[in-house]
Amino acid sequence: MKRFFKNYLKEFVYGALDGTVTTFAIIAGSAGANLDSKIVLILGISNVLADGFSMASSNYLSEKSEREQCGDEPKGIKIKPFRHAFATFISFIVIGSIPLLPYLFNAIFDIWNDKIFIISCIFTSVAFILVGQIRGRMTNKNEFFSVFETLAIGGVAATVAYAVGAFLAKVV
Repeated sequence: MKRFFKNYLKEFVYGALDGTVTTFAIIAGSAGANLDSKIVLILGISNVLADGFSMASSNYLSEKSEREQCGDEPKGIKIKPFRHAFATFISFIVIGSIPLLPYLFNAIFDIWNDKIFIISCIFTSVAFILVGQIRGRMTNKNEFFSVFETLAIGGVAATVAYAVGAFLAKVV
């Protein structure tokens, strides 16, 4: 696992954070608009799969374009563009699914009905903390600062999504 993070830290951070933020944006916006939790689950799963594939495709084409522009091995990098794309996709799917877990558990076990959004906020925070901790550890930087920075940036994105959903629910 350490080898994965060593070779694909950029893709992991990019995919995991974007996956978590965009998934939670759907959750927060839906909560702000008071949508049913089954709709949130459908939108969330659709987002994780489609946006994860989109990001992986973009990463692939970006890596390939850079290699074509700079030659086959820019700066001695020998890892293929497909591997970068796959690392982005896996990171997006795995970490980006964490905010949806409470909705999935609720659909299966009928639990957390009235607290599902708060529990999803906690799960989302855990995802940000995990990414920040891995980022800090792999870059030999202060893990506390890395966790705080990741949590703060993700928290701002989540707050914006919730506010927009709540606002649009009143306007529309």
